[in-house]
Amino acid sequence: MDTTDTTETRAWLGIDTGGTFTDFVLFDGQSLRIHKVLSTPRAPEQAILQGIQEMGLSTAGLQVVHGSTVATNAVLERKGVRTLYIANRGLGDVLTIGRQARRELYQLQPPRQLPPVPRDYCVEVNARMGADGEHVSELTAQDRESLLEAIRVLQPEAVAINLLFSFIDDGDERAIESWLPDELFVSRSSQVLPEYREYERGIATWLNAWIGPLVAGYLERLNAALSPAPVAVMQSSAGTVSAAKAGEKAVHLLLSGPAGGLMGARFIGQQTQQAQLLTFDMGGTSTDVALVDGDIGLTSEGYIGSWPVAVPMVDMHTIGAGGGSIASIDSGGLLQVGPESAGAMPGPACYGQGGELPTVTDANLVLGRLRPNAFLGGAMSLDVEAAAVAVKTIADQLQLGLEEAAHGIITLANEHMAQALRVISVQRGIDPRPYRLVSFAGAGGLHVCALAEALGMSHALVPVHAGVLSALGMLAAPRSRQLSRTLTGVLADFSEGVVTQKLQALAA
Repeated sequence: MDTTDTTETRAWLGIDTGGTFTDFVLFDGQSLRIHKVLSTPRAPEQAILQGIQEMGLSTAGLQVVHGSTVATNAVLERKGVRTLYIANRGLGDVLTIGRQARRELYQLQPPRQLPPVPRDYCVEVNARMGADGEHVSELTAQDRESLLEAIRVLQPEAVAINLLFSFIDDGDERAIESWLPDELFVSRSSQVLPEYREYERGIATWLNAWIGPLVAGYLERLNAALSPAPVAVMQSSAGTVSAAKAGEKAVHLLLSGPAGGLMGARFIGQQTQQAQLLTFDMGGTSTDVALVDGDIGLTSEGYIGSWPVAVPMVDMHTIGAGGGSIASIDSGGLLQVGPESAGAMPGPACYGQGGELPTVTDANLVLGRLRPNAFLGGAMSLDVEAAAVAVKTIADQLQLGLEEAAHGIITLANEHMAQALRVISVQRGIDPRPYRLVSFAGAGGLHVCALAEALGMSHALVPVHAGVLSALGMLAAPRSRQLSRTLTGVLADFSEGVVTQKLQALAA
């Protein structure tokens, strides 16, 4: 339990905003209280305030740790703000050209990726720095005039600045930032990811600017609504940071919620003295799987959508299969489950909120694997008849009985999730059989045994309060930041004193 700055804190509240539900875990120093409410995707803070009100809590004396999907959803739904991208002369197309590497090597017709930055929103400047840190060419007055004219015409909400070798000397990036109007959200590559490789650095810088105003605005509203409670935010690297700092580094929040789940699973592993874990986080919209071998693995080669994200994040694999995944029949007459999801609104048909499409949750209810009057601890009743009507649309098309069709939906969803577990283990040369399969999030307990059998695993672990384990993990997460910087030169020239000086400057 992180107790930083808690002189007057009487309780800690972990909040995990998911695609379908928002989860709450309250720890008062002695016992836990849990709560769930339906998420409000258009204004996530509304569900948080609703949950706090339903729990009868006052924000005075409360410390909040929050995992948010705002950054992730903005990227996946391509709903970032208008962003101007500033690059060196001749390098404006670097983000569009990308790398020649392909994630799916044998796909003969890989899908064409849309350019991250429309050409009209790219401004090139004459400044150029060489690999030795010396200027090849300087910024000019014309650069400033052209940039300000582009801002006047295009009216961007954010600006991303990515110049060559800015990790050696970021003077030009800082100079450009000083030219910009104060109301713009500015993302400098030397601040976001001061490392070599201009494409990866540029993508991280652009993503940070593209979603930064949305994330910062959301966190400002949340901070104001929860005042005087201090709010910390879960980062993709499984550490927490203050909401004020998190708003400046939105790109570090892309796996905010899933990272909390891994911290929770690691905590459970420590309590049960099990170090080797495969984690299975099945929510309403997606399923996240990861491997924990004592410590949580981090990677700087992760992806969000089709874009590489070179900032540190938990190493996991995500698929579009969850409790709200929609079942359908494709043009070839075959059953499909996901990746489309019913989400929180309207949700599965059994929620009684206007949803009519069959989902995994509806199939579980039809098969009697869910108790209709025990959902959300009895706070929400499920409509068995509506679920049966929805699943019957699949049964009729496949000419099957109702329960047979529901069983087919569950079987296919299980196979999707088992394959995700194989990706994180077998495809990396790791035998999953000695590991424990830890299931959490709301829907996981219904599927974990079938998945363990599919992978030949003999043990499955379903924690108490598995449905809110991500929120619990956020309370167990430490305050931490991941910092990095590329240093150039001959290794023999880097004495201990030089390296220490660089590390101190990085941490300042």
